[in-house]
Amino acid sequence: MLARCMDIVLNTKAIKTLEYNKIIDKLIQYAGSTLGKERCSKLLPMNNLEDITNAQKETSDALTRILQKGSISFSGLKDIRGSIKRLEIGSTLGMGELLQISSVLDVALRVKAFSRNESDEVEPDTLDMRFSLLEPLSPINNEIKRCIVSEEEMSDDASSTLKHIRRTIKNTNEKIREQLNSIVSSQTTKSMLRENIITMRNGRYCLPVRSEYKGQFQGMVHDQSSTGSTFFIEPMAVVKLNNDLRELASQEQDEIERILAELSATIALETEKLTDDITILTELDFIFAKAYLSKQLKASEPIFNTKGYVNIKKGRHPLIDPKQVVPIDIHLGDEFNLLIVTGPNTGGKTVSLKTVGLFTLMGQSGLHIPAFDGSELAVFEEVYADIGDEQSIEQSLSTFSSHMTNTINIIKNATPNSLVLFDELGAGTDPTEGAALAMSILSYLHNQDIRTMATTHYSELKIFALSTPGVENACCEFSVETLRPTYRLLIGVPGKSNAFAISSKLGLPDYIIDDAKSRIDSQDKSFEDVISDLEQSRITIEKEREEIALLKEEAAELKLKLSEKQEKLDNAKERILREANEEARNILADAKEFADETIKKYNKWTKESGLGKAMEDERGLLRNKLNAAESKLALKNKAKPSKVHKAKDFRIGDAVNVLSLGLKGTVSTLPNAKGDLFVQMGILRSQVNIKDLELIDEPVITTPTLKKTGSGKIKMAKSYNISTSVNLIGKTVDEALPELDKYLDDAYLAHLPQVTVIHGRGTGALKNAVHQHLKKLKYVDSYRLGTFGEGDQGVTIVEFKK
Repeated sequence: MLARCMDIVLNTKAIKTLEYNKIIDKLIQYAGSTLGKERCSKLLPMNNLEDITNAQKETSDALTRILQKGSISFSGLKDIRGSIKRLEIGSTLGMGELLQISSVLDVALRVKAFSRNESDEVEPDTLDMRFSLLEPLSPINNEIKRCIVSEEEMSDDASSTLKHIRRTIKNTNEKIREQLNSIVSSQTTKSMLRENIITMRNGRYCLPVRSEYKGQFQGMVHDQSSTGSTFFIEPMAVVKLNNDLRELASQEQDEIERILAELSATIALETEKLTDDITILTELDFIFAKAYLSKQLKASEPIFNTKGYVNIKKGRHPLIDPKQVVPIDIHLGDEFNLLIVTGPNTGGKTVSLKTVGLFTLMGQSGLHIPAFDGSELAVFEEVYADIGDEQSIEQSLSTFSSHMTNTINIIKNATPNSLVLFDELGAGTDPTEGAALAMSILSYLHNQDIRTMATTHYSELKIFALSTPGVENACCEFSVETLRPTYRLLIGVPGKSNAFAISSKLGLPDYIIDDAKSRIDSQDKSFEDVISDLEQSRITIEKEREEIALLKEEAAELKLKLSEKQEKLDNAKERILREANEEARNILADAKEFADETIKKYNKWTKESGLGKAMEDERGLLRNKLNAAESKLALKNKAKPSKVHKAKDFRIGDAVNVLSLGLKGTVSTLPNAKGDLFVQMGILRSQVNIKDLELIDEPVITTPTLKKTGSGKIKMAKSYNISTSVNLIGKTVDEALPELDKYLDDAYLAHLPQVTVIHGRGTGALKNAVHQHLKKLKYVDSYRLGTFGEGDQGVTIVEFKK
């Protein structure tokens, strides 16, 4: 039912070499049952994409359930397949077998309960079908538990007949003991007994009688002591009772057998469901073991492709201590199909090689890989690996011969759908010949478009990778300062042996090192120098990249703080204006009420004097004046423009009325996509939305000469519409100073009290030039560097003379 046809990767040598079996050992530990552990031990990589994808999805779904609901236990899942077969042929099961079936049904019930979702909105997953097919058979399970107490004891309540028989047995036992106790306590027989105890012989109650009283004690002899001094005799008074007890015991056993036969017959009708339960629970135990392993390794589901492309992001070898393992990035099969890794020993080359191979085997087995989300693996039909010391004493083969035998086998069997891994290819023989041989082998695999990764010490292979399209160099970084590898894999950079540098650090005399250098071919020396220059350039670029990233992060943080500060200022400004207007309105209301009351009094006093009409007229004038003042002061929170304006209606320099603030100003920037623009209101510059603006047509100051114009569309000179800051970042000193000079002139003519000059931190050259220039300007009162929230050391605040 649940079986499916799978193509399996059967290269057992690579599986052993890449230590895949150790991953399986880890997996077995997370299975909760013997059957689950057995299923885990048989896990092998697959090469069918659909099977792999399904297996990966099952692992992911099980992990999701664990993270959402907690752990699930398969403890108690027994192997009852033998008992099921016995039921199918009509046999009766013993109490132990029935309890094992009950244990399996308990697990089925527990697992099915775990699968239930509290919400109907939960998306179905690949495990739902298995959970739904589980049959806990609760009525049968409850009957087993009711009847059987343990593997050796049937419950009294299993049947009324069994209960009656056991009650009779109990009563008969009590009668026998009463009879024997009376005999033991009798003065006539007391002296005949060796001890005043009741014992059992051959399932019958007896008394220990001295040998000399054997003939006087009436009863049946059942045994005697080894010395012959004591005979165990069943008194005649209890012979019948003992016979009754024997018969009752036989009846009890018959009833137990009947109950077991009845239970077995009931369960025999459900053997198909029991078989399905065993199969499903074993499979679920296996799947959840994969999920627990994924959780422990902090692994993720890889993306699979059939194009031979591998891209591992921050991969961690699962067999290295998590506290010590260094994540590596590896890609292969896209721009190049052959990756040659070079560098000193203990630098992590072999670990990188094994990581690629082991991740491939794990992924194709449906196991998650310990790498970042989005890592990609290719589906390979076979994985070949030649790694480690292959010396064979049994076959009298040297290391080189054994490696070459393995290599020949790889060349014969590898296809474009294979992954080939070589560790120190060509090692163990003459370096010149070994390098040439290695180059030829790799060229052949490269031309066959076989995805290959190889480690080597040979410089010739570094040159081969540099000069051959589709072949790429890589190296494992090594710190000469600490004489330790960093275990970082750097693709695109050939590795350097660092033999001279390491030897010098360890104390080898310089004259020996210099002599060694003189013996190296000039071309080889030049090549090593190029590699050193590349390595130095890479380190410099990485440092600069880190600095740039830090600067970007700092700039983003400053921008956020400035934005928050501006928002707080805008909110505070609006609140203050509203409170001031409300307070003024309240004052006017009080004044108006007082004036009304006063006029009423005057009306009363002058009612008969003929001045009432004049007083009422004066009162109306006063009220109108107060209402006009109130309308100007009251803040209209929901004021709307008389005309709805569009973004294209606004131009820089237009005079506008900011409705929410009750202030007039001029447009200093064009609206953005959201309709927000900046409005200059005296020394106050604020961002406002066009919905809160109303275009007005009135004369404005256009030049510092204070001449006015009111000709239709308002035109404003740049000196009045000047910004409160100038940005000089990215400019040279020669470019920045003329721009700064013109800006300061305009700002001073526009009567701005202070401005901000943004020059950035950088080397400090631009900042120093700005400060030197400010010293020369007569209308500059003072300047200082910005404080926290103003831009810190990256800006200068300039104040003008009044």
